[in-house]
Amino acid sequence: MTQAHAPVLVGTDIKPQRRSGRRRLGGVPLHVIVIGLMFLWALPAIALLVSSLRPAAEVTRSGWWTALFPPATFTFQNYQDVLGAQGLGSSFINSLIITVPATIIVITVAAFAAYAFSWMDFRGRQVLFVVVVGLLVVPLQVTLIPVLSLLRDFQLPGIGRVSGTFLAVWLAHTGYGLPFAVYLLRNYIGGLPKEVFESASIDGAGPATAFFRLALPMSVPVIAALIIFQFLWVWNDLLVALVYLGPSPTNHPLSVTLANLTTSQGGDWQLLTAAAFISMALPIVVFFSLQRYFVRGITGGAVKG
Repeated sequence: MTQAHAPVLVGTDIKPQRRSGRRRLGGVPLHVIVIGLMFLWALPAIALLVSSLRPAAEVTRSGWWTALFPPATFTFQNYQDVLGAQGLGSSFINSLIITVPATIIVITVAAFAAYAFSWMDFRGRQVLFVVVVGLLVVPLQVTLIPVLSLLRDFQLPGIGRVSGTFLAVWLAHTGYGLPFAVYLLRNYIGGLPKEVFESASIDGAGPATAFFRLALPMSVPVIAALIIFQFLWVWNDLLVALVYLGPSPTNHPLSVTLANLTTSQGGDWQLLTAAAFISMALPIVVFFSLQRYFVRGITGGAVKG
């Protein structure tokens, strides 16, 4: 009788398994560092949110971190006060009225200009692009008095003087935001595959068709990144709104009202924290809604062209 032998695995190598295990363990410190940096970045926002939900007596008596342990008292009275008595509700609407059109106008004009600079041949194209990009180095403060004087003397039928209206702020933000928007979009659109536009031209597609059917759909990442930049800049702007809207509090955006609230309610920290969290809530929502396109749009616009 023959004796049965157990099968012997020949040539089995456990080194790849050990290497993959070492790679997983080697990534643990990196993940710990990233999580720690994320926590440090989010800590001020967490502190602001907790402080905005605390009563006035507890805000002046102890630090915000004590509210994370029982017994803790939270209230929405601070938000009711700033949205009602302090007028932050109407200022929030004014900020939306200013920010949304200013963002849409800039992106629309910049997209058309970027496509023209990238794929349309006309005399002086490069010189004009250099001039537009050169406006990036012009300080905003230098333009305030000339532009304000121009808008003060400019009148429209049925509207009257443009200065002091939302239209003045829209025009100002459009002028200030276009140089960077054109630069970013032109670099990205100019880096799109040339063969795609050539094939569309051979098939009889005109510039308008190529722009709406090809350039825009392929430029969604950079447009989303530009929306984040423009929206945050206009939403948090104080100087342009204060200069072009004037002293009238009825059309002041959230940033101006919050600055006035800081002066008048300097001791009521609970009201200031609630107002500050209201001002940052919508930009956070916009950023996280479009953040998946952010890195692709920025890197693409930076290296292409």
